[in-house]
Formats: sequence, C-alpha cells, structure tokens
Amino acid sequence: MQENSEEEKEKLHDLVKIGLWIDTYDDIFSDFDPRPYSKRRLSDDFLYELKKAVKFKPSGEVELKILVPKGKRNFTNEKAIKERITEFFDVTFSHTKKEIDKIFKDGLKFVSIGIFLMFIASYLLLEHPQQNFIVNFFIFLLEPASWFSFWEGLRQIVFETKDKKKELEFYSKMSNAEIEFLEY
Repeated sequence: MQENSEEEKEKLHDLVKIGLWIDTYDDIFSDFDPRPYSKRRLSDDFLYELKKAVKFKPSGEVELKILVPKGKRNFTNEKAIKERITEFFDVTFSHTKKEIDKIFKDGLKFVSIGIFLMFIASYLLLEHPQQNFIVNFFIFLLEPASWFSFWEGLRQIVFETKDKKKELEFYSKMSNAEIEFLEY
C-alpha cells in the first residue's frame, strides 16, 4: 500500500459522504467464497462497516466511495463489483420486505386466533354457568392460550416488524446508492 500524507487522506475523505478504505478488492468480499467478483458474497466486515456508516447519515441518497490504493485499480473489476453490490442490496431489500410482510401476516393470525379463543372462553363462561369440570377445564385451557396468542401476535406486529424495518431502510438506501471507486 502506498503511503500518502495524512492531510491528503483527510481531504479525500471529506469529499465523500460515505468512504471506505480498502487495500484490495477482496476486502469487499467473503474470504471463503472463491467465485468471481460478479457472484461473490459480500464480506460481513464490509456490511458491518457500511451499516455503521449509513446509520448516522440522514435519509436520502447515499454516495458510497470505495477508496482503492493507487496502481491497484482495475476498471473491469470495478464495474463487476458495482453491479454485484447493487444486485446484493436489491435482492436483500426484496427478501427483507417479504420477511416483514410474513411477520405481519403471522402476527395478525396470532391476534385473530387469540381473539377467537377469547370468544370461545367467554361463551363457555356465559352459556354454562353451572361450572362443571369439563367446562372449567376448557376455560382454564383457553384463557391463557387466548392471551398468549393475542399478545404474541401484537409483539410480532409491533416489535419484530420495527426491527426489520430498520434493516429494510438500510437495504433501501444501499440499493439506490451511487457507488464510485477512487484512488488514494
């Protein structure tokens, strides 16, 4: 890696919205994936650093500048890498959106089942006031099941989708990101 003055590096970093320094193109990808750049999995480290950088950026368009040492740039590889990064975030965005929809639907099912079980328990209480063993057994069985189903469904709808929406926002920003390679 060529040594540049700290001032030059600082100036270059100030020019970019999100800048990530790499030593080689392989820093972007998983070490365990031998396929060409157009097919390789992105590295967990690369994704982690991107998430940290994007987290504190305001909403809107993201400009990702990948800073490569002078003399190590390969424009053919860069084109394939840009396409791979964009494809990864497009596919992951779509997958995450489907996950959120599934979690929401499953949550609604749980809430509906909980409400249905509450109606059955209420019906048994009102229609069979004689309190025989079988009726009591079903009431005792249905009440916790109904409350569990109801609250579990609400938890999924409110909290699980909230967590996934943060991921979705990241993938949305990155799928529309402008990616550029620069030398340092």
